[in-house]
Amino acid sequence: MAGRDGDAADRFRAAQQLAATRGFQFLAIDKVENAALEEVLERVEASRGTDGMPNEVIASAVLGITDAPKLLLSGLVEHVEGLAAHDNRFKNSEQMRLWRSPRLRAVNNLIKALGKDSDVISVGTAEARKHKRWWQARMTTEGQSADTANKDFNYLSGMLSRFYEDLEHEDPPRPYAGISIKDRHSQPSQKAEVPVDWIVDKWFAPCALDGLNDEARDILLMSIETGCRQNEIYNLPSSAIRLDDPIPHLCIAHELSDNPEERREVKNLSSHREIPLVGVALAAARRHPTGFPRYRNKASYSAAVNKYLRKHELLPEGVTIGGTRHSWESRMKKAGYQTDDRGELMGHSLKGRRGRETYGDSLSLSERLSVAEEIMFAVPDHLK
Repeated sequence: MAGRDGDAADRFRAAQQLAATRGFQFLAIDKVENAALEEVLERVEASRGTDGMPNEVIASAVLGITDAPKLLLSGLVEHVEGLAAHDNRFKNSEQMRLWRSPRLRAVNNLIKALGKDSDVISVGTAEARKHKRWWQARMTTEGQSADTANKDFNYLSGMLSRFYEDLEHEDPPRPYAGISIKDRHSQPSQKAEVPVDWIVDKWFAPCALDGLNDEARDILLMSIETGCRQNEIYNLPSSAIRLDDPIPHLCIAHELSDNPEERREVKNLSSHREIPLVGVALAAARRHPTGFPRYRNKASYSAAVNKYLRKHELLPEGVTIGGTRHSWESRMKKAGYQTDDRGELMGHSLKGRRGRETYGDSLSLSERLSVAEEIMFAVPDHLK
């Protein structure tokens, strides 16, 4: 009765539950056919009703006749987006675009690898391996990286897990388990930091940043003295800039709102933190107490500022403005601060760094201020 009037997904869930009440894990009929004879006979016997006669409904469950719902790969991202609505509730429209884009790319690449838009349930180990071979060929002919391929595999693995979890599948297929590409010749990537002398001599020079608009310039200055990720700054709502508190600071945290444009999701729970404002960052925040509407919920800041700095020879070779975050940690390291304290201020997971549970209180805002003040730069008059 649970599945009779529902859609294919409801019928599939009901079949799994009915099989479980008879003491069996739901298996598709092709797997039942290949099971041991003793199990097949037990399932056939269990398909009888209370009157001892074969029952079609019970048989559809214990013999795996009920089909999983049909969904084409081209519809997988939209389907999973609906399932992940609660997880994504803090994301604004731009963050949702960034969530959606790599998943669409992964699905489209799988469709190209298979040569057709297949049913999701037809994607098995053979299809995943075909996808892997397709990527290996691209790495050879186009110079694509193993990291890019592995991201595809991870996104598909996650979406398939959600798909089968929604169906309450007792033994969900895991076609991408063990599917990855290792390239022993690739060099590990790491963002280079902006040298301290470069910041002081080049960026703090009079007129050096005058060609940037006020918001772009001050986002850059705030990143120098906070170690924040760029989007943690340009997505700040006005409520997160606490200039009137005894210790002026930024509050980096999830923001929930009925208006999608006012939502904000930070990278993870470890990234929730308070960052004291000092030096050029404090001066910049005072010029923009309500945040940066020109760049909020957009992805244009990084490209625009990198382009300007490169055009005016204000970036070292191989360095981007994201390197200000790494410079900030290096400055703490040179000042003698330990990994745990640096990680806490940077918004890193201490449990991940230590490889064990963490105990004790986190740094207070006044303690964080002491660190920030010790490593801060003197503020040039023209940037006050």
